[in-house]
Amino acid sequence: MPSVEEEFAQRLARGEEVVLATVIKLDGKPPSRAGAKLLMTRTATLAGTLGCSEFDSAALKDAAAIADSGAPQLRTYQHDLGSIDAYLEPHTPVPTLVVFGATPVARAIMAWAPELGFRAILVETRPERLKGQVWPGAVTSLGELPPLLGPDLYAVHTDHDAFDIVAALETILPLEPKFVGLVGSRRHTGHHLDGLRAKGVSDDVIAHIQTPVGA
Repeated sequence: MPSVEEEFAQRLARGEEVVLATVIKLDGKPPSRAGAKLLMTRTATLAGTLGCSEFDSAALKDAAAIADSGAPQLRTYQHDLGSIDAYLEPHTPVPTLVVFGATPVARAIMAWAPELGFRAILVETRPERLKGQVWPGAVTSLGELPPLLGPDLYAVHTDHDAFDIVAALETILPLEPKFVGLVGSRRHTGHHLDGLRAKGVSDDVIAHIQTPVGA
């Protein structure tokens, strides 16, 4: 089983929402210790313990309210042998920006994204485009993508000549991204939209694809 720290880092890297509870004070002799940690979602414990099932259950009952508040809060949990004060911190999902295509435009977007609060992921399925270049953490298969994505999702395709634009869009659209953009004029991207229609994607969904980007 991963440690609290390992699970916490993995969940944040995937852009997931979590609540971290840490024991900061004991009164009496409760079955706990200062510094004990419990990592939770809104509905389930993930790793660690505050010392006993009673404390863990009590913290889990508070997790959704803490997540909704968006601010850390102090809670006191009681036990027959004493009580603990626990500090509960919500960690909200970081928005994820999926950038398709290893292009100069993609490199600029990848550089700006962290400054704007995004976790950026480059996707390039053409190995020759990555040769001799440094693209840390590049995803090379569309099938690898969904498990890496959080709920707050944005996407942009930077290469209108890519052979698999339709497949890339088919991968991302069911995840209901808040923004999808294709770099290029309608002259260059229109046939990709037609390709989506041929695959049965509705015009209502296609209408949410911004092309040219920023128009």
